[in-house]
Amino acid sequence: MYAMILAAGRGERMRPLTDTLPKPLLPVLGKPLIVYHLQKLAAAGYVDVVINQAWLGHELSAALGDGAKWHININYIDEGNQALETAGGIHNALPLLPDDYFLVVNGDIHTDFDFKLLPTSLPTGVLAHLVMVDNPAHNVSGDFALTTLQPNSKQPSSILNSDGVNKLTFAGIGLYHRDLFSTLLPGAAPLGPLLRQAMAAKQITGQHHAGQWTDVGTPERLIKLEQELSSL
Repeated sequence: MYAMILAAGRGERMRPLTDTLPKPLLPVLGKPLIVYHLQKLAAAGYVDVVINQAWLGHELSAALGDGAKWHININYIDEGNQALETAGGIHNALPLLPDDYFLVVNGDIHTDFDFKLLPTSLPTGVLAHLVMVDNPAHNVSGDFALTTLQPNSKQPSSILNSDGVNKLTFAGIGLYHRDLFSTLLPGAAPLGPLLRQAMAAKQITGQHHAGQWTDVGTPERLIKLEQELSSL
């Protein structure tokens, strides 16, 4: 199974911490954020992991190597100085993700979500399956609504839409079908418009994770995360 970790962001809000270190390498209780992902991916049976890199990308490959330490294979794809955004970065990495389905996880989150809980494939016509979490203080309005359908419905049991009520926050974890990115041209592209277009066609499913999740987007959130984990 293939997975991709998004690690090419500049991390502007984390400065000055990210002036000398890419955000996924920032330590949490002495361990880089991205290493938590690598360990969990290995435990879930993922063997091949693609990491995109840009800002200080050489630091990632120097710190993580080829992945043998975690019994996985890491391939790096360098985006150079051009910010490709999320969808553009995934599209750029598709040659290294040969399967129809692959997992993508943001490199700057920390969570206790078990990647084994993701499906390994999706019903015909479904292009993505996203993990949703309760809304944090910095995103109180949420992103997408998760709607549970009738058990006897021929459609997937839970679909996501962008216009529903009681919206949840996208966790930055998802299983994607490569066809979601088939209309993109090489270059920068955000993920949101692709997801909303597919949601309008009822092509996105999802699940709710009620456990620990943190978007480590600011130094304050990093400090709070370490305090929370230290108290466990």
